[in-house]
Amino acid sequence: MSELTFEQMLDASLKTIHAGEVVEGTVIDVKPEEVVLNIGYKSDGILTRNEYTNDASVDMTKVVKPGDTMEVKIMKVNDGEGQVILTYKRLAADRGNKRIEEAYNNHEVLKAKVTQVLDGGLIVVVEEVRIFIPASLVSDTYERDLTKYADQEIEFVISEYNPRRRRYIGDRKQLIVARKAELQAALFERIHEGDVVEGVVKNVTDFGAFIDLGGADGLLHISEMSWGRIEHPKKVFKVGEKLKVLIKEINGNKVALSLKFEDQNPWKDADEKYAIGNVVTGKVARMTDFGAFIELEPGIDALLHVSQISREHVEKPSDVLKAGQEITAKVVDFNGESKKISLSIKALQTPENKKAAEEAPAGQEEEAVSVDIDSVIAGQETETEA
Repeated sequence: MSELTFEQMLDASLKTIHAGEVVEGTVIDVKPEEVVLNIGYKSDGILTRNEYTNDASVDMTKVVKPGDTMEVKIMKVNDGEGQVILTYKRLAADRGNKRIEEAYNNHEVLKAKVTQVLDGGLIVVVEEVRIFIPASLVSDTYERDLTKYADQEIEFVISEYNPRRRRYIGDRKQLIVARKAELQAALFERIHEGDVVEGVVKNVTDFGAFIDLGGADGLLHISEMSWGRIEHPKKVFKVGEKLKVLIKEINGNKVALSLKFEDQNPWKDADEKYAIGNVVTGKVARMTDFGAFIELEPGIDALLHVSQISREHVEKPSDVLKAGQEITAKVVDFNGESKKISLSIKALQTPENKKAAEEAPAGQEEEAVSVDIDSVIAGQETETEA
């Protein structure tokens, strides 16, 4: 019986390996672009940076060190130069693929960082597996700019799993829709008409503002924004602003809101402040051919009919009045039920001025009356105040 040579005995002591086999190795040398591992074979294994990660900027000396152990996959037993070529990222991808399959079958919610923002969606990586989330599945509303998601951790589910084509599709939208449905159900159990709740301005339009109530949006119509007049909602509210609003009406999943709180209703004490005979001051808010509307305070406008502007004939209010002008007048009619108040400047003219106007020579009557009107409009008629 012939004796075995040293080389034959050494070969016999070493294990055999095959391409595709997973082995454990010990790092014996590290360079920036590759790692050498002892895998218990007659040749050491070479793990290049390209087979460690997809990140070409990685310095291998920063991520592994001599003495570290790691599992790797055999790519080639002999690369032609007697070297064993190893891969780590493909082993990780295999395991990641299994992880994705399990998540897909179990409808599991995954969390991963967005590694790339594309025109059509986002890329996330789960255990070396690239998953594409189309723009249409990123949110429940259309988002023109997806750059805000860069480097952000997001949650999603796997909606399509096709390992043969390496097609892995993520869906974030269905999670958002489901959570909003839960929040909406909880919100409608909690709120009732007449409640005062806090919300955040979500969007402002020409006709009102949409307020996020934490589960559903409510509409704050322009007519419900104030007891006074609102020129344009965008001049009053800003997106992101917090508001306390009144639940005016709930109709299905639609919520109508208001900022017209009853304790701030200017008509509450109006019957005393604007009783017939009281002399009041206000500003010309708007004019029509038949008269001018005078704002006495936010939420209360009174009509100054064209026939009550002057004792002389006035063709139209804009001939003697202008918007924003302050006037003093007498309350000649008050109807709290219909919220209507009528004013008269003419009623403030004193008998003396009236008589002077009647006795003035031809050509001077108009001057006498106009002086009286001007003094009333400016709030300077001291006799009336006395």
